[in-house]
Amino acid sequence: MSATPQVFKNATLILADEVIDGSLTVGETGRISGTGSPTGVAGHDCEGDYLLPGLVELHTDHLETHYAPRPKVRWNPVSAVQAHDAQIACSGITTVFDALRVGMDEDADLRYPDMRKLADAIETGQRENRLRADHFIHLRCEVSAPDVLEAFEVFKDDDSIRLISLMDHTPGQRQFVSLDAYKIYYQGKKGFSDAEMEVFIRRRQERASGLAPDNRKKLSDIAQARGIAIASHDDATREHVDEAIGLHTRIAEFPTTVEAAKASHDAGMAVLMGAPNVVRGGSHSGNVSAKELAEAGVLDVLSSDYVPISLLQAAFQLAADIETISLPEAVRTVTSTPAAAIGLTDRGALQPGLRADLIQVKMVGGIPIVRGVWREGRRVA
Repeated sequence: MSATPQVFKNATLILADEVIDGSLTVGETGRISGTGSPTGVAGHDCEGDYLLPGLVELHTDHLETHYAPRPKVRWNPVSAVQAHDAQIACSGITTVFDALRVGMDEDADLRYPDMRKLADAIETGQRENRLRADHFIHLRCEVSAPDVLEAFEVFKDDDSIRLISLMDHTPGQRQFVSLDAYKIYYQGKKGFSDAEMEVFIRRRQERASGLAPDNRKKLSDIAQARGIAIASHDDATREHVDEAIGLHTRIAEFPTTVEAAKASHDAGMAVLMGAPNVVRGGSHSGNVSAKELAEAGVLDVLSSDYVPISLLQAAFQLAADIETISLPEAVRTVTSTPAAAIGLTDRGALQPGLRADLIQVKMVGGIPIVRGVWREGRRVA
């Protein structure tokens, strides 16, 4: 992607370790060529707004809502990806890992052929230059599902897959340690009576005990052989973390306790939490608060999860709410740290030689407004 050399002037630059007033220059290759304080130059006037790296999103399952906006309704997958991409880019996200499900509930509205259609649409959008952001694929693998290995085979030759997460939503552990929370969620979703709910829980637990350990190991082996990064998901105990370490896990997604987050962080994993958790002030599942982990120094990465705009808002909110976290530190949780965790060393900071993935942000009433988005020096939003 080529770009016209340009200067972004009168900006408040959020660098890796400091915030400065100045300018940023971009060369014709779409890479940052320098930062400084030139005077009397023509260029894009940021009007004093923040200029920061484009956000890097590792886990969003928001694409499904564009493809299946109502039960049994399917949208054109390429059009759905374009709609999703527009929302992603306008939220300041310039690199996104679109999470697609592998392993389904028996009565799920979407099946893995739908996931394959969405993957094809993402790749078509990339190939035909339809998309504003840079897209990769993240497979959310439900290890307790009977069809998870069969579904994974649909993606076996896909080079766009750069990350898999090993998930297990069996009642009574991880995200749903509290069966009360599990019952509230699923009885509301499926309309089960109390007796039906008890049968459902028992069957899920029996299914998981027979399938999850073997599926987890097989998927890990496949990912390692193909050079795909592995994320754990909803770890709650030291034993969960030890298992993740044994599977060569790089990212710890949404740990549900301080114990698991600290153990993951100490083991060198990047601890990822939901930006909505930060914005809302807590977990919707009643698990550990992302702010509590940030205060303990064990929060490394934020993900927008199900609300794209929350990623930018959460970064500014962390800096505002937690005295020990500076704005550059907070911004790193949504830029350079997720990029490094996944091995994308060419982006994530306002540094000469890196991609000019940039966003211009104005703060109004404590809420960030995205006023401009550039990917490799070309304006995309």
